[in-house]
Amino acid sequence: MQGYLTLLTDLYQLTMMNGYLKNGKEKDIAVFDLFFRRNNIITYSVAAGLEQAVDYILNLRFTEEDIAYLRSLDLFDDAFLRYLADFRFTGDVYAVPEGTVVFPEEPIVTVRAPLCEAQLLETALLNIVNHQTLIATKSAKVAYAAKGDTVMEFGLRRAQGPDAGVYGARASVIGGCRSTSNVLAGKMFDIPVAGTHAHSWVMNFATEYEAFSAYAELFPDACLLLVDTYDTLKSGVPNAIRVFDELRAKGHEPKGIRLDSGDLAYLSKRARKMLDDAGYPDAIICASGDLDEYLITSLKNQGAKIDLWGVGTKLITSADMPALGGVYKLSALYPASGGEIPKIKLSDNSDKITNPAFKDVYRIYDKNTGKAEADLIVVRGEKIDESKPLTVFHPREVWKKTTFTDYTVRPLTYKVMEHGRLVRPLPALREITEYAEREKETFWDEYKRLDNPHVYKVDLSEKLYNIKNALISEIRGENG
Repeated sequence: MQGYLTLLTDLYQLTMMNGYLKNGKEKDIAVFDLFFRRNNIITYSVAAGLEQAVDYILNLRFTEEDIAYLRSLDLFDDAFLRYLADFRFTGDVYAVPEGTVVFPEEPIVTVRAPLCEAQLLETALLNIVNHQTLIATKSAKVAYAAKGDTVMEFGLRRAQGPDAGVYGARASVIGGCRSTSNVLAGKMFDIPVAGTHAHSWVMNFATEYEAFSAYAELFPDACLLLVDTYDTLKSGVPNAIRVFDELRAKGHEPKGIRLDSGDLAYLSKRARKMLDDAGYPDAIICASGDLDEYLITSLKNQGAKIDLWGVGTKLITSADMPALGGVYKLSALYPASGGEIPKIKLSDNSDKITNPAFKDVYRIYDKNTGKAEADLIVVRGEKIDESKPLTVFHPREVWKKTTFTDYTVRPLTYKVMEHGRLVRPLPALREITEYAEREKETFWDEYKRLDNPHVYKVDLSEKLYNIKNALISEIRGENG
């Protein structure tokens, strides 16, 4: 599925590269940050997509066919096309590990590379990291709503194309799903695959009972029956129980039933009683049908007797927030002639003013609870002395301050690539999911709740704050 992605870019990346080359800037070193901006729906995210992003960078090549196509556009001269023919990424990449909980304005990926190289990465990195982080975040919210119940992803048929279905399945597992219906994703990423049968299976037999019986004969130790094709309580559940009795008589235990429509709270409670009364208290009830974190929360509040949640369309498309809103912004420049120049983008909208300089991010934990209390974005190389009190302040409302005394800090970013080469192997998906679960557990529920979550503190160090404000004053002419 990864395939060949070098031309997966916006044309203006190439025209800018051409311009940099013409203006003698190809040896300048640039620092770009990939991050997402604050919005009303996504207050935190679960970082994902780094593995595919790294694979893309490692395989950046312009083939003869690429060069021929670009020549046909009549935009580029031979000097630029010769440059592309020899193109390789030679820079450094820093990132937070996949599965890390991240917040607005925090760099998820940072690229430090010759200007042309760093510029070319923008579109593909945004495409990859935006999508997978978005789906991992949606999955985390669905899993949070499920309160420990198992969640299965099965949105492939509603995904926005094959890649979105496959990499969305991977991202959903990072966020908190435990299996997928997507067989290709299962093969590619070693994700457990799960599924039962469709309504069409039942409709292809003369009676519902015959359909259930045939399915049970095929899969006696994994028999989970879809019971809402005709009438859930009058025929579906009774026929399932009849087949379960036959299975038990042959030495097999049924897995359970699935509900895909109707009043899931009412039906699950009635079905649970029917199953229990028939001697199947361990038979699970799986629910599906346009579920998301809000409907799951509502069903739980109604006392629904559901053990397994199958979430499809609204997860794989992140229906209520179809784009993360990630951006890729220049934050520092190191001209070939020497020196360092912090860069900032200004806007009348304060949320769109970027943070300059080459940066690190530290997470501050309460030493007694182990819970995350705040993040601090600093100029790269700044150190925090944990033996001393640490005061942080709101980056705009600076009178809001918090002082930590009994705390520890952890740097969130690490070097992934150096001089165009991978520094160390990336973790397997299983390791990523375990890390993501530990990450989420370090945050109080107040930050993870679905409605009106508490705003997590993301502050700037005093040094970074001063650099930012000095640049704003300089650009706006406030210093004369």
